[in-house]
Amino acid sequence: MYQDVLIPTDGSDGTRQSIDHGMAIAQQFGATIHALSVVPEGPLGTLQSDTAIAAADRAVARVEREATRKGVEVVTAVEQGVPHEEILEYADEHDVDMIVMGTQGRTGLDRVLVGSVTERVVRMADAPVVTVRLTENVRIDDADEATRIAREALAEEDGSLDPAEITVLEDPHRTSASWIVPLETATDTVHVHVDAVSGEARTAKRPE
Repeated sequence: MYQDVLIPTDGSDGTRQSIDHGMAIAQQFGATIHALSVVPEGPLGTLQSDTAIAAADRAVARVEREATRKGVEVVTAVEQGVPHEEILEYADEHDVDMIVMGTQGRTGLDRVLVGSVTERVVRMADAPVVTVRLTENVRIDDADEATRIAREALAEEDGSLDPAEITVLEDPHRTSASWIVPLETATDTVHVHVDAVSGEARTAKRPE
């Protein structure tokens, strides 16, 4: 029934639910996931930058890793332009059967921008659009728990590390719905982001 499922993503924690939902649909129907990130341009000015493009690349790479882990076929794309226009154009050009999007971001401007883009796509898309309400329920509200998750994730990623041998450089701090945990090993300094809703951890920064 569905062969190609489009998941627009900006890499934020707020897109986690829509990615999970789209992935489940693709698994059920044996569909291909299309992960698309748009570097915005619009009436407020050009928002392109090397940083923004790199963030978009990381956003689609994150979906690609998840799809590969679950055995789902995946293609990725990064476009530049007005977000809803690029999403609609991509869907038309690739004969997308379904678009899966979040209904809002978690913080101030995100709430306006994400909701506005989704509303336009829902109104204008030829393909069905599944909207996923992004939960506000924070599950991990304790810094110690975030640190434990970050240590274990880093140890699992490296394969040779013992979580007890990983040093916490400074107290973790919250940004929106993520914990940022600065850690140090014998050979490296790492910042690990822990999603306060899902508990997912990812290495986000390796300062030089």
